[in-house]
Amino acid sequence: MTADDESDRGAERVDGGNGDSVTRAAGELQAVYDRIADHFAKTREYAWPEVEAFVDDEVDRRGLDRALDIGCGNARHAELLAEQGAMVVGLDVSRELLGAAQKRRQERGFAADFVHGDAAGLPFAANSFSQVVYVATLHHLRPAATRQRSLAEVGRVLEPGGRALVSAWSTAHDRFDRDSSFETEIEWTLPGGETVDRYYYIYDPAAFRDTLAAVPEIDCVSMRVSSGNCYAVVAPADDAESSTADSD
Repeated sequence: MTADDESDRGAERVDGGNGDSVTRAAGELQAVYDRIADHFAKTREYAWPEVEAFVDDEVDRRGLDRALDIGCGNARHAELLAEQGAMVVGLDVSRELLGAAQKRRQERGFAADFVHGDAAGLPFAANSFSQVVYVATLHHLRPAATRQRSLAEVGRVLEPGGRALVSAWSTAHDRFDRDSSFETEIEWTLPGGETVDRYYYIYDPAAFRDTLAAVPEIDCVSMRVSSGNCYAVVAPADDAESSTADSD
C-alpha cells in the first residue's frame, strides 16, 4: 500500500490536472479489465443485496423508467433493472466485459443496450435517466478530479426526481487496517497464478461523505456503510423531493 498524495480527509480538491494522465489512467483501467474480464465475469453472478434494496425502493417510490448501469461489467445489475421493468443502458470501459454482458443478455433473454465509455465523460444527454446504478467503479478512477467529474456526470444525466446509488470500497472493510482514505493496488489472480494489479482509492466514510458534498451537481439523500463499502443514494442538485438524512 502506498500513501495517498491527495487529501486523506475532507472534500477532494478538483485540480485542472493533466489530460494525458487522465486518458492514460482510463486506458490502463480498460487494459486491466480487458485482461481479467473472462475470469472476473465468472465470479460476478449475482446482484448485490444493496443494489436489490435500492431497486426495490425505487420501484415503490416512483417506478423504474430509463436506467443506467455505470461500470456494468457482466450485466448482473443491468439484468436486475431490466427484470423490474426498466429500459436499461449498461456502460463499461472494458470492451471484453461488454462482450460478457452481451453474452449474458443473449443467454438470459433480458433487454438492455450496452455502450463502451468512460464514467467521467458519459456519452448521454442531460436528464436522460430516472435511475443510475454506479457501484464498484468510482474507486478505480484516478486522480481525485476524475472521481469528482464522474460524480458530477451522474448528477447531469439524472432527470429531476431521479436517484442514483453510488458505492466505493471503504476503510471499514475487514481487509484494511486503516482509518483514513488511501490509494493502493490490489491483485486479481487469474487461473494459472498470473496476477494483475488493480488501482483502488479506499474511502474512509467521512471522506466519502465530504466528497459527495463537494460535487455541486448532486445532493446526498442518504449514506451508509454495508459489507465494507460506502453506499450513498444521491439526487440531482436542488431536487425538490430530496432531503439529506445520513444513516450509517
